[in-house]
Amino acid sequence: MPGFESLAQSIEREIRHGAYKAGEKLPSIRELARLRKCAKNTVVVAFELLVARGLVEPVRGSGFYVKERPIRVELDTSNHSLGRARDTAWLIREQLKSDPSSIPAADGFPPADWLAGARLDKVHHKVARSGLGTLFNYGNRFGYLPLRQQLVRKLGRLEIAADLQQIVLTHGANQAMDLVMRYFVPPGATVLVDDPGYYFLFGKLKVHGATIVGIPRTATGPDLDALEQAIIRTRPRIFFTQSVGHNPTGSDLSPDTAAKLVKLAEKYNLLLVEMDPLADLKPSHKLRLSTIDQLQRTIYIGTFSKSLSAALRVGFIACSADLASELADLKSIIHVSTSEYSERTVDAILRERSYDKHLLNLQLKLREATASAYHFLEELDATFFCRPPESLYMWASFAGIPDSTHLAQWLGQHNVTVAPGKIFCPHTNTPCATMRLNTGVVASEKLQTILRTAIPQYRALVAAQTGSN
Repeated sequence: MPGFESLAQSIEREIRHGAYKAGEKLPSIRELARLRKCAKNTVVVAFELLVARGLVEPVRGSGFYVKERPIRVELDTSNHSLGRARDTAWLIREQLKSDPSSIPAADGFPPADWLAGARLDKVHHKVARSGLGTLFNYGNRFGYLPLRQQLVRKLGRLEIAADLQQIVLTHGANQAMDLVMRYFVPPGATVLVDDPGYYFLFGKLKVHGATIVGIPRTATGPDLDALEQAIIRTRPRIFFTQSVGHNPTGSDLSPDTAAKLVKLAEKYNLLLVEMDPLADLKPSHKLRLSTIDQLQRTIYIGTFSKSLSAALRVGFIACSADLASELADLKSIIHVSTSEYSERTVDAILRERSYDKHLLNLQLKLREATASAYHFLEELDATFFCRPPESLYMWASFAGIPDSTHLAQWLGQHNVTVAPGKIFCPHTNTPCATMRLNTGVVASEKLQTILRTAIPQYRALVAAQTGSN
């Protein structure tokens, strides 16, 4: 391949992958020749190729600039990243982007301004002062003792009795899931999951080599008849589920379903992994499986990512004491330890007088945003899987729009990122009309202004294409 063609392809990849943004000036001919160790003529010809391909435009006396790309209005997703909506990595990449111009309606976290009341800025000096003797070493295999003591009390408010030996701190809830998988799930083993359910979990299980069986989720919890049939048919060891503020549907487990689910687990020797990332955003009286079972057949996974900060990466596992010791050893083998600095930071925040007020404000904001989002989306002819009074997630569909993947592509052209329903389904090849929306973002005036125009426009486009067919 000629040098100028190779250089042009290299710059084109960088542009398409976002290394250079629209309107940004490219390095000068002289600078590129020096950086790429090639002749200036090679750079000139490469730029000419990029101009011909519509990627770059010359500005007389200034240099070459990345060209604004025209927005294409189309429904075909075969060459678009959203065409791979079942690829778990896609939504992960979207959530890790930090583009200030994008509206993250697919986000899995409360809006950042909701979390400001945690006041992380106030505690760092306390952490540094209190930990001079230990902050330069690895932490305890179970995690920072004072934070575990706080968690004993936190679980007590949920009526889950646990002692210090039953709690292992982790690098977020995702490391907690990893540890449970490594311990209980050999490659090829069958694992039960909610369907729809947590896309990140599906990705981890696929990488782990597990066979995933989805249990249909209803507005009151897992479909118990389908669960029992799956247990009899596949003889699984473990079921990952979410009782409160379910991701993506927002549903809560009803007391009747919870009691029957625990009895099924006892009958068939099934281990229940209860993921509860939204515990601080929901009322404490909401029933958990671990409250009924008291960690005999349940493993409880929690995190502070949704109520304090995802950047702290602090989560925890609560389970039987024997299993906790085994998981702490496994954590040590794989990761040595978790971050005591982050754990000390969380402990310091929990001890602040303002922490309880922060949680109350967070729950109030969520209730208000939920009511506002319901009202607004109803104006756009949306229907909902369920309607809890407070929910970070809404599992919604729009009348006349049969495929949320195509709608997601359309909204992406308006700088709005949403999460198509297929991402949350462990096995499906059929179009899914439903999508997950972040309640806090939907309640924002900025997004509502866009959706008031974009949804009717897209609905009309679908109707016109359907009619022409």
